[in-house]
Amino acid sequence: MSDWIPDRSRLSIHVPFGLVCGIGLIGFLMVALQHWRRGTVVLGLALLVAAGLRAVIPEERAGLLAIRSRVVDILLYSGFGVVIISVAMTITGLFG
Repeated sequence: MSDWIPDRSRLSIHVPFGLVCGIGLIGFLMVALQHWRRGTVVLGLALLVAAGLRAVIPEERAGLLAIRSRVVDILLYSGFGVVIISVAMTITGLFG
């Protein structure tokens, strides 16, 4: 009868993914408000946070952050995060 009530442990599995999505949403909002460089850096930081969380959180608690194996996830999240931040920091011109 109480199967429909969410269990706290099941809900807490999605907290790391929600944190990364929240940071990404802030980045997209900054880009939409014409702060494209800062917003892009925040998006890269969201990927670095995802890599850090994937490295620290156990496999069974990683939730939607766990797509591939742990090593591949960490390498791809951190690699894409560093590339996005470095591209955002090196582009000059384009309205500030």
